[in-house]
Amino acid sequence: MPELKIGPVCIPHGLCLAPLAGVSDRTFRRMARLNGAEYTVSEMVSAKALCYEQNCRRPAAQARSRTAPLAAVMREEYPMAVQLFGAEPEFVARAAALLESGEYLGCRGEIPPAAIDINMGCPMAKIVNNGEGSALMKDPPRAEAIVRAVRAAVSLPVTVKIRAGWDAEHINAVEFARRMEAAGADAICVHGRTRAQMYAPGADWEIIRRVRQAVSVPVIGNGDIFCADDALRMLRQTGCQGVMVARGAQGNPWIFEEIRCAMEGLPYTPPTLSQRLETAMEHARGMVREKGERVGMSEARRHMAWYVHGVRGAAAARGRLMQVSTLEELAGIFAELGQLNCSEQ
Repeated sequence: MPELKIGPVCIPHGLCLAPLAGVSDRTFRRMARLNGAEYTVSEMVSAKALCYEQNCRRPAAQARSRTAPLAAVMREEYPMAVQLFGAEPEFVARAAALLESGEYLGCRGEIPPAAIDINMGCPMAKIVNNGEGSALMKDPPRAEAIVRAVRAAVSLPVTVKIRAGWDAEHINAVEFARRMEAAGADAICVHGRTRAQMYAPGADWEIIRRVRQAVSVPVIGNGDIFCADDALRMLRQTGCQGVMVARGAQGNPWIFEEIRCAMEGLPYTPPTLSQRLETAMEHARGMVREKGERVGMSEARRHMAWYVHGVRGAAAARGRLMQVSTLEELAGIFAELGQLNCSEQ
C-alpha cells in the first residue's frame, strides 16, 4: 500500500480526487469524500482574477465575486488543496499568499488550504492561449520561476500538476519535473497525456514511471483510472505514491472505496440502483443548497446523467434529465427508473 505525504499532510491510501473545471465544486468533493476520497483539489482558480478582486471595495461587487468562492475551504474538507493557474510569477505568488492568510476580499472559507496546487496541465484553449496551464510546459524557466515565487510566498506545501508534454515531439515531463522539484515543489501529479492528446484514450503511464524515478518528491499518477484494477495497475507499473481520479469519479464517487478495498484485499460491494439514485439525489440537493435551485439544478443535470449511465431506461430518460429544473422533477424521473428496473428484474 502506498504512503503519500505532501509536506505534513498524510494521505493514507493516496486516494485523490482531481481538480475538474466546472465539475469539482464543493458538493462533488463532498460526495467523493463521503465515499473514500482522502484528498481533494478545488476547481481552477485564476491567480490574476483573485488578485484583481482585491482592488474592488464596493460591497455589491464583492458579493458578486466569482473567483474567491472557488477557493473556499471548509473545515470538513481538510485536507483539500486549492489549484491556482496563471503565467506570471508575481500574481500566482500573491494569490497563494492570500489563500494562506485567509485575509482577502470575498473569502468564504473557514481554514487555509492543505496545499497550493499550480496548474501546468490544463489543455483548454482559453487557458493555453494566455500562456497558462499546459502551455507552461513549453516554457520551463517561467514554470520554475512560478514555483520558486510561490514557495517563497507561503509556508504551505506547494504541488504541481503537469502533463507528459506539449505534444508527441515535445515529451519533457521528466526534465520538467526535476526543475519543479528544484524550485521547491513538494509533490508532482503527472497526467500521462500530452496537451495535444487532450483527453483521448490511452494515457501513457510509462512517463509517470519515469518521472517517479527521476525525482525524490512524491509523484501522483493521473489518467485512465476508471476502476480499482486500473488504480492497482498504475501503482504497480509506475511506483507512484498516489493516484488521482478524474473522470472515473463522475457519477461514481464509490470508486475510491472500491480502490481502498482492493488495496487492503477486502471485498467490495457496488452500490445498488437504489443507493445510486439516493446518492444522486443527495448530490442534487447539495448543489441546490450551495447555489440555489435555478443554478444548482442547471449544473446538476450532467451529474445526474453520469449517475444513471448504464442503468436500464437511462438513455430514454437522458433528455428529460438534461431539462430538469426542480428537485421534485428529478425525484419523479428517478422513481420511474427505479420502478422500471424493479419490474424488469
